[in-house]
Amino acid sequence: MKIHLLCTGIMAGITLAAGIVAGAEQHGGHQHALAAEAAAPADVALHSACAHCGMSRAKFAHSRMLVTYADGKTVGVCSIHCAAIELKSRKGEGVASLQVGDYGTKALIDATKAFWVIGGDQRGVMTKTPKWAFAEKQAAEAFIGKHGGKRAAYGEALDLAEKDGTK
Repeated sequence: MKIHLLCTGIMAGITLAAGIVAGAEQHGGHQHALAAEAAAPADVALHSACAHCGMSRAKFAHSRMLVTYADGKTVGVCSIHCAAIELKSRKGEGVASLQVGDYGTKALIDATKAFWVIGGDQRGVMTKTPKWAFAEKQAAEAFIGKHGGKRAAYGEALDLAEKDGTK
């Protein structure tokens, strides 16, 4: 009887330990998923889908834009194409800042100060004519050397995005 109780106690202990380990693995997996979400840029966590087309801003972090209005409201979009739609739809509202994902690093940068590349052999987002932004002139030049295209200012890229949208 004592041996039976001892064996039952050992088996219960092993089962409990296995459950704790399994739970820790599941919890660890959950923690890993939470860490991945936490690693997403704050603007993507706030605006995960494009406000105009619904595309994933995380997937298109290299072309995403964040429009901040004078009243503090922010709108996240996937590309300069959708940014042009956003800006046109709210024409007359004060824009405090326009940020775009750097093509190489995906970090948000000031769209008006970025080195834009128009064209090239890399397929664009929401457009036939690709438009990419770079924080550094050297990165834009290196991209042009490898993929083609031409350097442009933000105004030219936005004008082209507006024209592309009317086709």
